[in-house]
Amino acid sequence: MTVIVLTNCPADLRGFLTRWLLEISAGVFIGNPSARVRDVLWQEVCQYAGQGRALLAHTTNNEQGYTFRTHDHAWHPVDHEGVTLIRRPDRDTQDAPEPSAPTTPPPGWSRASKRRRFGRR
Repeated sequence: MTVIVLTNCPADLRGFLTRWLLEISAGVFIGNPSARVRDVLWQEVCQYAGQGRALLAHTTNNEQGYTFRTHDHAWHPVDHEGVTLIRRPDRDTQDAPEPSAPTTPPPGWSRASKRRRFGRR
């Protein structure tokens, strides 16, 4: 079984993938191509994804029973003692700065909402 998920990719690429895989939702393709066809499809996806992101998950003979690859994605697969995990970027290393929280609540907030938002002071 092979699953390819595309985000913000050209429509041409989606049309290309429908030759071998079934699009079950917008940008989500599933099928059972051979390993050779799957690798060729992934090369094409990486080449023509443009500004978009792509994720490939497929079955394999390992402890998990599957493996995955990413293209231009912030989350990356990492091998940890034979198990593939996803490494998410830290908040500090992301491109977009986190909005700063106000130090004092605006007027009209209840005491409970102030405690929940700003902690006990």
